[in-house]
Amino acid sequence: MRILMVDDEDLQLLRLVNTVKKVITDDSEFLSYNNPVKAFEENKDKKIDIAFLDIEMPVLSGVQLAKKLKAINPKINIIFVTAYNDYAIEAYKMHASGYIMKPVNEERIKEELDGLRYEIELKPSKVLQVKCFGNFEIFHNGTPLKFHRQKSKELFAYLVDREGASVNVNELNAVLWEEDKKSYFRNLIADIQNTLKEVGAEDVFVKRYNECFIDPTLIDCDAYEYKRNNPDAIRMYRGEYMIQYSWAYFDCEEDV
Repeated sequence: MRILMVDDEDLQLLRLVNTVKKVITDDSEFLSYNNPVKAFEENKDKKIDIAFLDIEMPVLSGVQLAKKLKAINPKINIIFVTAYNDYAIEAYKMHASGYIMKPVNEERIKEELDGLRYEIELKPSKVLQVKCFGNFEIFHNGTPLKFHRQKSKELFAYLVDREGASVNVNELNAVLWEEDKKSYFRNLIADIQNTLKEVGAEDVFVKRYNECFIDPTLIDCDAYEYKRNNPDAIRMYRGEYMIQYSWAYFDCEEDV
């Protein structure tokens, strides 16, 4: 995660940086500037996830800087930091993610981070990125993976939920249809295999006699990262998990 912090007053900037770093303790990249023009010029080609911006600054105000940043990345999370409450309406019109009154403190920073308008995307490292929070989706290089059969996606979702555990055909049949349609599974399996092969991810899905599973080490998954205590994944979870499937349940209590 890349975080930008801009305030023309050095002491206020130092306090903001120190407070944010106490709340965000992962390996995020922190970028701080007391010059808003320089902040924009040096970061206009970078993907900024969150920007903490003082509003009243010379040459380029926080609102003006926010507009320039949002023109490049509409889904940047803007959190205004100010000593005045006169700009709340303007911040609202800009669809800012937050509005903090100075002096900043850890509690207010955490509150705004927990309620970000736009999700923080996890940095991809694998061929497939799997999104379980909200609606279930599978992505390859940012593009949703399309199966030819609707049940193929649900079958894959169930295997993701099982986190690498093998599942036999009888269990899958009970989950997907609640009636005997085992003869249809060869079609779903072939669909999954062919679709994954098209994007070079065929090793993710493993089929053996009467059972199948996925290799969880070959995918990026928000739910898996949540259970590894990844702070970005924890912030992404809003209580919704694979909401299109009635069987889906996310047990998040014992791992965090």
